[in-house]
Amino acid sequence: MTNLHGDAKALPLLHIHNALTRNSLNAHRGREVKHTGDGIMASFASAPDAVQCAMAIQRAFAAYNEENPETPLQLRIGLSAGEPIEERGDLFGKAVQLAARLCAHAEPAQILMDRVVLDQCSGERLQFADLGEVTPKGFDHSVKVYEVQWTKAQD
Repeated sequence: MTNLHGDAKALPLLHIHNALTRNSLNAHRGREVKHTGDGIMASFASAPDAVQCAMAIQRAFAAYNEENPETPLQLRIGLSAGEPIEERGDLFGKAVQLAARLCAHAEPAQILMDRVVLDQCSGERLQFADLGEVTPKGFDHSVKVYEVQWTKAQD
């Protein structure tokens, strides 16, 4: 955003990003762990809550973009599940790193998740696409990746 719009115009857009994201986090029992400068790291008690929140976030951004075509906001979301280590309110560990790598691998307006998240969402009304395997940076093994079809899935 700063490269495209400059610092002065990017800051209000970041505020919009934060508000849309935090509204969805609050509605889906998410906890903001930290602001990363250009995104938000969040945690959830359950994988279904995380997926529902991710879809709500993308839908909120799609609605914003429809009303504001001159300043569209696109974001990428990566989801992983596991038992992170918590220290001073921050989270660390393999699941956190994988979520970040999936986020980096995602295209704009895309939600990517690993098999662990998918397995924990069995029984949910969720549509997804199998994107095959990737070997994320820093990992010595491949990971099965799935895309959440948020424009078609039902809440």
